Amino acid sequence: MKIAWAFTGAGHMLLESVEVLEEIAAKDENQVTVLLSGAGEEVLKMYGLFGRVKSLTGGYYQELILEKDQMWSYPISGRFSLGRYDLLIVSPTTSNTIAKLVHGIADSLVTNAVAQAGKGHVRTLLVPVDLESGDLETVLPSKLELDLCQNCDTCEAAAACPPDAITPGVEINLLKCEGCAACQVACPYGAVSGGSIITIHMREIDIENSQKLQQLEGIEVLKHPSQILNNL
Repeated sequence: MKIAWAFTGAGHMLLESVEVLEEIAAKDENQVTVLLSGAGEEVLKMYGLFGRVKSLTGGYYQELILEKDQMWSYPISGRFSLGRYDLLIVSPTTSNTIAKLVHGIADSLVTNAVAQAGKGHVRTLLVPVDLESGDLETVLPSKLELDLCQNCDTCEAAAACPPDAITPGVEINLLKCEGCAACQVACPYGAVSGGSIITIHMREIDIENSQKLQQLEGIEVLKHPSQILNNL
């Protein structure tokens, strides 16, 4: 199968999405093109998953497509309008992307791909992060725990950080962070956390928009990335 997998800027269900992508890409009969929105690229890096995704690409119809390289016309979307792919997967899908889709807006790499997939009769699977009402638990990237920070004269965590993303005693610049966890290992006081779980509340407007996806032609909505394998 020729499959395109698009990442948006969600951290929730991100690791699970990467794991399913790896399983699909490992099969010889599949060619997978990966599309990254600007936010998707940033979030994959801060969660330490960009390298894993990049390693799955290379070759014709197995490219890594970055939004910043597609300028304003997103020429890669022509493959979708021409029906060159068997399937488009967007997982995880942010509330911002979903809001644009349900209102017919196609002004980004991912929304343009979905819109053109509809025109080219390319089946599309979406995994929204905001699908059901209530609270849910999600995982954070690296975080400086100020209550544990000892304000050392020499911050070992900052010294161990390859991209120099840490301002000692202040914060981690997640736009620089590569999710390598070197800082977590280096800090003797455990003042840098990674993978902390927090509870967030789902907004009703985001839930409503996710439900409206069901009305869009050619789009199938799934609750979790694990369901993708049974819907190929």
